[in-house]
Amino acid sequence: MTQTPDTPFDPELIRRYDTSGPRYTSYPTAVQFHDGFGEADYRAAAARSNAIGGPLSLYVHIPFCDTVCYYCACNKVVTKDRARARPYLDDVYREMALQAELFEPGRPVDQLHWGGGTPTFLSHDEMRELMTRTGEHFALKTDDSGEYSIEIDPREADAATIRLLREIGFNRISLGVQDFDPDVQRAVNRIQSFEETREVVETARVQRFHGVSIDLIYGLPGQSRERFTKTLDRVIELDPDRLSIFNYAHLPQRFKPQRRIASEDLPSAAEKLDILGSTIEYLIGAGYVLIGMDHFAKPDDPLARAQREGTLHRNFQGYSTHAECDMVAMGASAISQVGGAFSQNVKDLLSYHDALVQGHLPIEKGVVTTEEDALRRHVIMELISHFRISIPAVESRFGIDFATHFADALSELQGMADDKLVTLTPQEVIVEPRGRQLIRNICMAFDEYHGSLDGQRFSKVI
Repeated sequence: MTQTPDTPFDPELIRRYDTSGPRYTSYPTAVQFHDGFGEADYRAAAARSNAIGGPLSLYVHIPFCDTVCYYCACNKVVTKDRARARPYLDDVYREMALQAELFEPGRPVDQLHWGGGTPTFLSHDEMRELMTRTGEHFALKTDDSGEYSIEIDPREADAATIRLLREIGFNRISLGVQDFDPDVQRAVNRIQSFEETREVVETARVQRFHGVSIDLIYGLPGQSRERFTKTLDRVIELDPDRLSIFNYAHLPQRFKPQRRIASEDLPSAAEKLDILGSTIEYLIGAGYVLIGMDHFAKPDDPLARAQREGTLHRNFQGYSTHAECDMVAMGASAISQVGGAFSQNVKDLLSYHDALVQGHLPIEKGVVTTEEDALRRHVIMELISHFRISIPAVESRFGIDFATHFADALSELQGMADDKLVTLTPQEVIVEPRGRQLIRNICMAFDEYHGSLDGQRFSKVI
């Protein structure tokens, strides 16, 4: 069965669904985080986590970049001064010690991820030290059975870097590419050759990394269906295990570097849908499985297996196979998910430093989730991960009558059913192939907060 639309999107339909909305890497989304959540709330969440036990997931944010990519919306510090990493790492170690005190020793770390920014901005000695210090505070696995990944900028990593990363325990890498088209690269200030990207991938294969993932972005200036297909041709030559195809979120009012991208140079909503639809068709034809709304994986990849088994999960790093892990995130702006609560650290480095030298966790805001949040998170994650909801399963798990509890959502979905985006039955809500490209719209029907969401905080769905 094809996973692309069976009928094209007409202009009126595109206009109607081209709204702003969350990507649902969490529920509630970060917009619901508030500054009334503080260190005491986080400590209580950690205690709840310990009462349940189980493995942990760790995230470390490295904010530094050598150059700015104009599309980027990450929390970052653009600098050529590599010495700035040293005091930041000292602060990370302070936070790591405070965090480790809150969790029962011996809880295994099933997942570890370094993100950014550019984690490979660090020197080889600094990367080795960061992993060593992490292992002193948390129970890292030493048998290569964990999923330990790092984001790589091929312009900042050579073969020696990849060998070092494998040596210190990483077994998965994610490479930022975005687009191989030279005109697009110039437009977004990210000049990256195919050859330097291939060197990183080939070295990772030699070093027996468990998986290589490549990130692409559609909706950048100068892109078209034909030009993006040429990028896909080059990517397939690299034979990645996973791909992430992200929709460019143009929010220049929030992210200053994006002001260097002119709105008139961006593909239209119709062109973006065309790029996405053709990309899905291309990659499925190349043997990949569509995972959720924006990931692809080979059929034998753990993500594909998790989707088949109904255990796929979505978090701030995208799709994951470790739904059972509480996530302890460290570094400026890092977001934790622990014991039924979300929390985010302060974003600027000075505030981050000041809190830690005073012996406090650098928490800026967060939210304790309710039973209703847990119900709606489950429904939204089922939709965005598996494209269907089993109504009897939800009723049994949460003790509700689905039709009564979600009467407003089902009424909203009826219009989407008329547009052939979803099929509604007494037993299931099924997202149709053409609805997968508008899955964020479908999820919003179940979002208790979406009526009050500030559209300026979110990207366009298309």
